[in-house]
Amino acid sequence: MRSDPSSAARSRSRVTTVTLYVLLVVASLPFLYPTLWMIFSSFKPANEIFLQPPTLLPKEWTLDGFAQVFTAQPFLRQYGNSMYIAVVVTLASILLSAMAGYAFARIRFPLRNAAFTLMLATMMVPTEVTIIPIFTAVRAMGLTNTHWPLIILPIFGPTAVVSVFIFRQHFLSFPKEYEEAARLDGVSRAGVFFRIALPLATPAVAAVGIMAFLRSFNMYFEALIFLRTPENFTLGLAITRYQDFYGEQMWNTQLGAASLTVVPILVVFLIAQKQFVQGLAQTGLKG
Repeated sequence: MRSDPSSAARSRSRVTTVTLYVLLVVASLPFLYPTLWMIFSSFKPANEIFLQPPTLLPKEWTLDGFAQVFTAQPFLRQYGNSMYIAVVVTLASILLSAMAGYAFARIRFPLRNAAFTLMLATMMVPTEVTIIPIFTAVRAMGLTNTHWPLIILPIFGPTAVVSVFIFRQHFLSFPKEYEEAARLDGVSRAGVFFRIALPLATPAVAAVGIMAFLRSFNMYFEALIFLRTPENFTLGLAITRYQDFYGEQMWNTQLGAASLTVVPILVVFLIAQKQFVQGLAQTGLKG
């Protein structure tokens, strides 16, 4: 009896798919293990975290670490600080970076390429080099221990250059026919951007949105420089301040707080991961 070639092909395809998934799971273990260790260790007593040899699952499960997260510091307020700063920075970064990227891609103006090259060059300047003059300016304006520096710096700083670059590369591939048809119908340049170009830039918006959210939500260095009181702390800074009366680190509490901070990041990435990959892939299509 002769076998069906299509059935054999489907069987080989399934075997190949299963094999690929198994290999991917095995390859992901070195990256997943630290996160799993962090989550499970937050349920351990403090004296069990550094046992040798190390263990993944707790021998004794406890919620003491999570309980102290909310009593040792105003964690909910700090969580809210990070969330609202990240949301504001993300929305502003998407809008301003999209406008700048559209201008560099679609509008002819003098020294356009030189300005874009100069903007890209700012990526080579580390934040640590400019933080002293920035701090001096912020202190002169009376904005220390406020969230304004944590909002303004990511939007207009060197980290925004990557966002502008992603949008520029996306808009370079934007069909000219759409733009020309809209202009013939009397749509202004701003109308073309807001009504046509930006709605079609979903992959770039997702890529920039995820990067801006992650960068702002995980901000530590700038918060360390500008913030002073626990009520104004963001999560990145607050996690490092869990200490007992003797100045020793409360490791299970720190790990519990760190585990809670992962939740928004996972939610944002899972919602927009497909568009994020597409947006990054399009950055190299045209230049």
